[in-house]
Amino acid sequence: MVHDASLASLSPLVLVHLTFASAAVLLGPAALWARKGSRGHRGLGYAWVTVMVGTALSAFFMRSAGKFQLHGFSPIHLLGVVTLVGVIVAIVAIAHRQVEVHRKTMQRVYLGACIGAGVFTLLPGRYLGDLLWHHTLGLV
Repeated sequence: MVHDASLASLSPLVLVHLTFASAAVLLGPAALWARKGSRGHRGLGYAWVTVMVGTALSAFFMRSAGKFQLHGFSPIHLLGVVTLVGVIVAIVAIAHRQVEVHRKTMQRVYLGACIGAGVFTLLPGRYLGDLLWHHTLGLV
């Protein structure tokens, strides 16, 4: 099923969420690959955590109308909870100088919340997937 998707048809909330998520996808690798302990790593990390929290929190205001939902919350909303918990665990870990726990947790949050959720969101037949693959690129 192809949706009549366009950026103009997206609600302001979805645009905010999409902006946060896009920034998180782009900032994540820069933060992860920056020299550890450097001001650049720290600054990129703060920026990435900020957009990740914005992404997770904005998702809670978006409701699902699909058949796998409870009061407008679907299983994908659990990712917001997992993301917030992961970010908190990573911040607490680095505050206690548990560098390896911090590193692994941040990598997992990036892979799960940015890459995993991004792939799921952009599947053909999903609203944003149709916006990208059909309307923007002319494929599928």
